[in-house]
Formats: sequence, structure tokens, C-alpha cells
Amino acid sequence: MTTTVAVIGLGAMGLPMATRLAERFEVRGFDIAKERLDLAAERGIAPAASAAEAVAGAQAVLVAVRTGEQLRELLFGSAGLAEHLDDGAVVILTSTVGTDGIAEIADRLEASGAALIDAPLSGGPVRAGAGDLLIVVGAEPAALETARPVLEQLASTLSIVGERPGDGQALKTVNQLLCGVHIAAAAEALALADALGLDRERTLEALTAGAAGSFMLGNRGPRALQAYDEGGAEVLSRLDIFVKDLGIVGAAARAHHLAAPVAAAAEQLFLLGEAQGLGALDDSAVIRVVAPSRRSS
Repeated sequence: MTTTVAVIGLGAMGLPMATRLAERFEVRGFDIAKERLDLAAERGIAPAASAAEAVAGAQAVLVAVRTGEQLRELLFGSAGLAEHLDDGAVVILTSTVGTDGIAEIADRLEASGAALIDAPLSGGPVRAGAGDLLIVVGAEPAALETARPVLEQLASTLSIVGERPGDGQALKTVNQLLCGVHIAAAAEALALADALGLDRERTLEALTAGAAGSFMLGNRGPRALQAYDEGGAEVLSRLDIFVKDLGIVGAAARAHHLAAPVAAAAEQLFLLGEAQGLGALDDSAVIRVVAPSRRSS
């Protein structure tokens, strides 16, 4: 049974995950920002002075990085976390980085006596704090059993999709294709409703109740309606995350000579949003690419 967990990175997702884990385990956290460490301490998480200090003696280590290259650097580069892991420890990769290089990283960790748990997740900060995440996992069975208590504390849906690191990334790539397309489609639909002079809130209520409804329409729709307000909607998932994720989707499709024209069109909307300075806004702000301003009421 895992008893000590290290969480590297206490940002929008890392802190609520660490807080949730602290309900059951001893949790150590590290972040380069002191204010995040202070918040962690207030929530029962032991702040560490360095990432190496955080992982020493931990049976499980949660990491969130943007790319596979960053993961490689964290484990084997200047940070060198792999050198500080206990034998039998598991590194739980929670972010979407694509399948490239994952098998090699897993092999290098195995050679050092640790294991990689490929466990990209979906759900956002609120669901992370409530243990209501979707987590898809690719991992060797014995390593998975070490990680399972941690994953079950965070997930309401834990889907084991394969026995190889990389299998989780593969399924998350498919998941992000649908999510990105659904967000873009929701933005187009709500922009069209506005152009037709329909009441925005009533339109959204009607659409979510019918066959056209989707999780993304129900979740991002209200935030898309706030996208034109001063300050925009609360940022729960940055627009530039889908620039990255749909880039992973496109690369995977091309590598397998598969046409993905709808995903490519959605990717262009997010790229345009990033180019227009919307990258740090909530991803629902992609509606401002379709319709830069609202119709006058």
C-alpha cells in the first residue's frame, strides 16, 4: 500500500490533487513558486525545499509536464529525479504528452529500479479536488498495483487501457480529438445563435437538453457566453492547451496516414486564438475567433 506520495508541481491541477491525496496519504509537494508551497502547507501537504527532497522515500511521484522532452529532462536531465527515487517507486505521468518517446523513458526508469505509470487525466481542478477525475492508464500490472491506491483516490473513473506505458497516451490522444472538436463546434453553434438574434442563455439550455447536447457544450457553453465579459470566463483549461493537444492529435494521425480533417479544422481555430493573444484565456474563448464581438442586444 502506498503511504508516501510526492507531487511535483502545485499549479491549477497539482494542488487540488495533492490536497485530495493528503486525505489518505502522507503527501510532500514541491513547486518553484513559494506562494504555492505556502498554500500547500495550509492544506496539510508537507512542502519540500527541492523536487529531489520531495521524492526521497516516496512510493509514488505525480508529475505534470507539457511535453515528453520536459519529462525526460525532469527525470534524467539537470533535475535528475530518477537518481533520487527509491527502488520500486512509481512515477505517475498525469499530463498529455503523446506517445513519442514514452516507451524509452519507461525503459530507462525500469533500469533505475522504478516504473512509469502512463496515466493522463481529464476533469479540471474542481473535479481533481473531489476525486472525480477520468484517468486512463497504460502500465505494467505489478507497477499498477503500487499506483492503484493513489489513482483510485483521484478518479471516479479509472480505465486501464493497456499494459504498456504509452497506451494511456494513445487513448488520451483520441479523447482530446473529440474534446477539441466539441469545444470548437460549441463555439460555432453559440456564435451562430447570437448572429440569428436568439437569446443566448435560452439557446444553450435548449441545446443541452436535446440530441445536440454534449459534455463540452454543457461545460464550456456557459463560459463561452462569458468570453466577451471584462476579464472573460474563469480559466479552468487554457486555450493553448488545445493548441498542444490537437497538435499531438494531428501528428498521430499523420504518422498513421489517417485523414483527420475535422480535428485539423478545430486545431486551426485554436491556433488562430493563440495568435490573437487568447492563449492564456479559458479554452471557451475560442468563440471569439469565430465571432470577435457579440451581436448588439
